[in-house]
Amino acid sequence: MAITLSLVALFGLVLFFLLRSKTLGYGSAFVAIMFGFFLASTGASGPINQLTHAVLDAAAKL
Repeated sequence: MAITLSLVALFGLVLFFLLRSKTLGYGSAFVAIMFGFFLASTGASGPINQLTHAVLDAAAKL
């Protein structure tokens, strides 16, 4: 749970800076956010979470 909240905060911060630097428009940000919400409700969310945990575990062992 803590990893998920950290990743949400990280991606939110990146999205904020992309919007602030005008690299990403508001329409694109909305599409990115909606894609994330819809992706989370599909069957792909399990493998994505497992992949994220595996990458973080591998990074922690370095």
